[in-house]
Amino acid sequence: MTILLGGCDKAPPEATATTPAASAAAGHTGDIDVTSNVRTALRQDADLKGFNIGVETLNGDVRLVGVLDNQAQIDAAIKLARAAAGAHTIHDELTVKK
Repeated sequence: MTILLGGCDKAPPEATATTPAASAAAGHTGDIDVTSNVRTALRQDADLKGFNIGVETLNGDVRLVGVLDNQAQIDAAIKLARAAAGAHTIHDELTVKK
C-alpha cells in the first residue's frame, strides 16, 4: 500500500499543462499585446504615424490593412510589424493610394 501512495502527491500531467494565461505570464505575448506593440511602432515612425493602418492579431499572426502613399511606406510598416514583440507572421493587406 505504501508503494501506491508514494506517487499520489504528484499532480496529474493535465493539471500541470500550460494554460493560455500561464503562457502569457511565462513570456509569451498575447494577441492584444502584439496588436498594441505593432500599433505603437507604427505611430512612432515619422513616415507612418499619419496613416490609418488597421492592425489585427490572431494567435500571433498580424494582419495589416490600409492605404499608404508608396511601396516604401508599406515595406517600412511590414518591417516594423515583424520586429514587434510576439508577432509571428505578417499578413500584408496594405495598398498604395492611386
